[in-house]
Amino acid sequence: MADARATIIPVLRTAVATLGHPLDRMAEYHFGWCDAEGNLLRNGPHGKGLRPALTLASAAAFGGEPVDAVHAGAAVELLHNFSLVHDDLMDADTVRHGRPTVWRIWGDINATLLGDALQALAFAVVSDGGVPEAACGPAVIRLARTTAALCHGQYQDCDFPRRADVTVEDYLEMAVGKTAVLLGCSCALGALCGGADSRTVAAMNTFGRNLGLAFQLVDDAIDIWGDPMVTGKPGLSDLLARKRSFPVVSAIASGTAAGDELAAIYRHPSPMSRLDAEYAAELVTAAGGREHTQQRADRALRAALTSLPATADCEDLRTLAQMVIARNR
Repeated sequence: MADARATIIPVLRTAVATLGHPLDRMAEYHFGWCDAEGNLLRNGPHGKGLRPALTLASAAAFGGEPVDAVHAGAAVELLHNFSLVHDDLMDADTVRHGRPTVWRIWGDINATLLGDALQALAFAVVSDGGVPEAACGPAVIRLARTTAALCHGQYQDCDFPRRADVTVEDYLEMAVGKTAVLLGCSCALGALCGGADSRTVAAMNTFGRNLGLAFQLVDDAIDIWGDPMVTGKPGLSDLLARKRSFPVVSAIASGTAAGDELAAIYRHPSPMSRLDAEYAAELVTAAGGREHTQQRADRALRAALTSLPATADCEDLRTLAQMVIARNR
């Protein structure tokens, strides 16, 4: 993932430089290249680089070189960060990677515009001749469909706290749109850039989608049980916001006394305090939510690995998949 980040950064920097001020400064800050005043950071915070790593590894699995897939990797990273900037704003998250989010510094409107700009840049970098000619059209179509799915998944995620009837199936549908489709797109674009045929590209999309579901499930668990010093985000934020994450939905549907008590807490109109959230986390565990989340993530990982074409060199992809399950941030 570190190699993937290093490979795509020149493309990201060139794309961001085309934005007018202050959008360029906001993007540089969000990516961790500078502070809010524009002072360069040598080792600033940055994302995991999972999506571009999947793109580059998928291309390599079918004989592609990094140069063939670097623009596609940059595109999925731009699309991912478009969703992060908007997600921080919609969820009123004030911290990312241990420092204030973009909207906290530049305001709601400017953060919205930055997200829109990052989305536009994703399409620009795959349309400027940086990907193999045969892959360009299909790549743009996949990016467009992925963007629409991301928006729908985000809508569902924002709607769930207002609902008391969210089921496990509802959650899984939301997670596919909010997270899984972009990992599927990342793998499909890499396969396209590596010259894979349409059936193989579809298989790689399936691999990425299942891996993306596992990623989101692990993410939900980390929010409740992860170490904020490691994650760079405040702990228990999903519970404090009464979000219907998978551990919560699973616990409420468990039919246990702890699950029923958790459902009552979620129905209560008063704001949830940190003590309330800590107790809610205990109830989620007691109702089996933590165990069920791990089991469902393991199941999604197995489905992902089964989808990999047997004839391709997928060792790096398998390593990335295992990392998704084992990560702590």
